[in-house]
Amino acid sequence: MFSGIVEDAIEVTGLRPEGGNLHITLRCPFADELRIDQSIAHNGVCLTVVALPGDGTYTVTAIKETLDRSNLGALKVGDLVNVERSMKMDGRLDGHIVQGHVDTTALCESVEEADGSRYYKFRYDVDPALIRKGYVTVEKGSVTVNGVSLTVCDSERDSFRVAIIPYTYENTNFHRIEPGTRVNLEFDIIGKYLARLTELS
Repeated sequence: MFSGIVEDAIEVTGLRPEGGNLHITLRCPFADELRIDQSIAHNGVCLTVVALPGDGTYTVTAIKETLDRSNLGALKVGDLVNVERSMKMDGRLDGHIVQGHVDTTALCESVEEADGSRYYKFRYDVDPALIRKGYVTVEKGSVTVNGVSLTVCDSERDSFRVAIIPYTYENTNFHRIEPGTRVNLEFDIIGKYLARLTELS
């Protein structure tokens, strides 16, 4: 379980395919605090630490299902990935409830300067089956973009905008997102449960 409050944007240092899997190695300032089997969100995707070589890096493995449903399969050495360790239950929930299970991806359609901040517009493929699963946004609701908990504005059927403040821009990989960049989306879990209950009733 995560909050969508990114701890750092860290660099991919190695990529090793193995069958349908991809082993991803990243350089991390808190690598010496990690342990094998620990869960970390990478651009919003929950992955398990599988190796700690002791050189300031760690490795996780993404399976084909994850690579197909997220932007992790397009990573290159040198890319920045937003990371967040799992949420502590004895603290404040500063973002919103994030599972680390990416629902789909979206393309950045535009980036607009807004008096010191920036508006990013994202568009995603949607059909009635996905809407029934709760793959929707609502005005002033929550959405997770590349692991970042954000508030929706200008919610449309297949697009939405978010406002990014300078701190988030500088301390996540949002400063590398531009029109045409593919990002990971996780829709609000509460909306997905409500959609499922409505479908079953």
